[in-house]
Amino acid sequence: MIMAETYAIVESGGKQYRAEQGSTLLVDRLPNDEGAKVNLRAVMFRGGDDVVLESDKLEKVKVEAVIAGHERGEKIRVFKYRAKKGYRKRAGHRSELTRLEVTEVKLLTRKPAAKKPATKKPDEKKADEKKADEKPAAAKKPAAAKRSAAKKPAAKKPSTEKES
Repeated sequence: MIMAETYAIVESGGKQYRAEQGSTLLVDRLPNDEGAKVNLRAVMFRGGDDVVLESDKLEKVKVEAVIAGHERGEKIRVFKYRAKKGYRKRAGHRSELTRLEVTEVKLLTRKPAAKKPATKKPDEKKADEKKADEKPAAAKKPAAAKRSAAKKPAAKKPSTEKES
């Protein structure tokens, strides 16, 4: 087996995998659909003689993969047994997995731009303002009534003993 000069160690689902361009990885199930592109977080990158381990430089590493399909792993059988106790338990499970095809592993020359927060259209802003104006006035009145009812002191009971 010939090892590639450029590869990255990526993290997915709490486990680390060696990702080379053109290789396939079998990772824990991802929520995305088949054919979707996924960016994997690099933990280490090696390109030729360069090795990148620092977190600020790792932000420049781009590891992109495409979801090839969702699969189920081999069935694992679990059998618990205690000798001379009559205790036997049998169980098993199959892991939900995703097969990824690594399409790109490279070190960018600069850090990728940060994603901008989604901006609302002017029509949506006006609708949100109208809803905000209507709700607080109606919501405050019942809450105030509940608070005042809760703070009233309990009525005093008349004493049963005669005062002399």
